[in-house]
Amino acid sequence: MATTSCGIDFGTSNSSVAVARNGHISLVPVEGDHLTTPSAIFFQRKGNLPFYGRKAVDLFFDRQDGRFMRSLKRVLGTSLMKQGTAVNGKPMRFERIIAPFLKNLKDKTDVYCGEEVEHVVMGRPVHFIDNDPDADRQAQLELKTIAEQVGFKHIEFQFEPIAAAFAHEINIRGEKLAIVVDLGGGTSDFTVIRLSNQYINKKDRASDILANTGVRVGGNDFDKDLSLAAVMPEIGYQTTYGEKDLEVPLKPYHDLAEWSKVNFLYTTKIISQTRQILYQSHDKTRYERLLKVLEKEMGHTLLSATEETKIALTLQEEYQTPFDFIEEGLHIHVKRTQFEAAIQNRIEKISASATECLQKAQVKSEDIQLVILTGGSTEVPAVQTEFKRLFPNAAVADENKLSSVGLGLAYDSQNKFGK
Repeated sequence: MATTSCGIDFGTSNSSVAVARNGHISLVPVEGDHLTTPSAIFFQRKGNLPFYGRKAVDLFFDRQDGRFMRSLKRVLGTSLMKQGTAVNGKPMRFERIIAPFLKNLKDKTDVYCGEEVEHVVMGRPVHFIDNDPDADRQAQLELKTIAEQVGFKHIEFQFEPIAAAFAHEINIRGEKLAIVVDLGGGTSDFTVIRLSNQYINKKDRASDILANTGVRVGGNDFDKDLSLAAVMPEIGYQTTYGEKDLEVPLKPYHDLAEWSKVNFLYTTKIISQTRQILYQSHDKTRYERLLKVLEKEMGHTLLSATEETKIALTLQEEYQTPFDFIEEGLHIHVKRTQFEAAIQNRIEKISASATECLQKAQVKSEDIQLVILTGGSTEVPAVQTEFKRLFPNAAVADENKLSSVGLGLAYDSQNKFGK
């Protein structure tokens, strides 16, 4: 039995680690004093040297020479894992990109504990890939293989919403029927579970977990919808060209609006095609902005500005987003109502998955006593409004939104590996 074990929440947007030692659970400072780190990696062109988290983000936005990547978790279980990508001109498989990021987390954990930590519970969404059990199993196997490569010898998995429930359980007196709403960058996951601080040390929680559901919709999809609705029209989206009034190709815009696809756009072929269309464009001012974004590889900067807008709209009704990195003085005025209209279909899918979870658990919405919100996307006002509508009588717990999954995974590691 292990005296020290850990839980790793490798998230689409942010990651965290918590350790269990001698009955004590604590979060690991994974980047300076920070207890979470952006799930980002930057390979500096010189020597393909990797940097992680905030440092990776800073190097990219400082326009350092190299390759920046985010949302790596969304590649697991897809054809891209085998296909790989070019990193500073060299072909690289995605396991060789994800592994250094996880190794960095493990190294920080080993230093924090003063020993080599070999036991880990890895978090995973209920579905890595929707409606594809084979791809879902493949994604978990790929993540397990990478965990082994970076030095873990004993690896278990736990659904992220269940882990979030475990993190909140210590504060629950008596028994409560709860639903966990875990809205991350890439997925939305739900668990109906019976919780009590009396259950924390139970080895087998199968009888307490009534149902799980999940859907591949998350905060990155909100970014994409907002980008297509409010930002991309200002760089030529849905404009026309030529004598036949053809619509400009839409794929570059859709790829520019998705974190995991941006880097695939900076090819000679796509840039050349964009230049050719510009000659025949009916809106040269806007379409030329697309060419500038591609030529200067500003896709991630564009998405970061969109993400900034999304965050601002959680606190205010409208926002002036600066896009002066494209063109001096360019601002885009966005209203929260515009954002909410853009993500309405996503909210409906999230709500349907939560409702399905209740049906699988054979409970009614009024039976739920506690709603546990975790993941940054639960801050979006339209999301909060929907869950207040679904569960009007339930109390809401939403502390440690970005680290509760990591904490819960450490509790689970204690039960799985501890004495």
